[in-house]
Amino acid sequence: MIISAAKILELNEKHNLIENLSEREMNNPEGVGFDLRAGEIFKISGEGYLGVVDRKSPEIEKIADLKNGDKEIVLKPGEYILVKTIEKVNLPGEKIDIDGTNSLMMIDAYPRSTLQRCGVYFRATKTDPGYSGELTFALANLSCCPFRLELGARFANIVFKQVLGDLSRAYCGQWNNGRVATETREKQN
Repeated sequence: MIISAAKILELNEKHNLIENLSEREMNNPEGVGFDLRAGEIFKISGEGYLGVVDRKSPEIEKIADLKNGDKEIVLKPGEYILVKTIEKVNLPGEKIDIDGTNSLMMIDAYPRSTLQRCGVYFRATKTDPGYSGELTFALANLSCCPFRLELGARFANIVFKQVLGDLSRAYCGQWNNGRVATETREKQN
């Protein structure tokens, strides 16, 4: 079941589910989710690896950071980037009371429709109970024209969902705390 944005704001006071929300999202979120803003942009290069036991992500280079005063990037046709949010999420690894029901929570992410209207492909994964950190999404320009992305712009939307049942274990993965890439080849959890 989707949890409304109004209910998440109410739960946020007790559980700190989402930090650094924009003024708009804190006071007047639209629909059932929250728009997230672009804070850091990374370009990937080199070879990646995903094995049965080990993994290694490609090298990354930070090409823009709102905290450093960077204003925008231009995504050329065919380019692929990783975008880290300004907002940070903190999903409890244990059940919390949501209107009298003890439930876990997860997050699904979606693109703002302007991206698809501009020919920009958005890629995300689910966010499991127990994850804490900024979120990193992928953008690829599939159009034949350049696309400009201003840092601080709302580009993604997240929806909080209730999880029924128990977990074997909460997320305790190596991507916690907003990590964007591996430094070396490493064992997977």
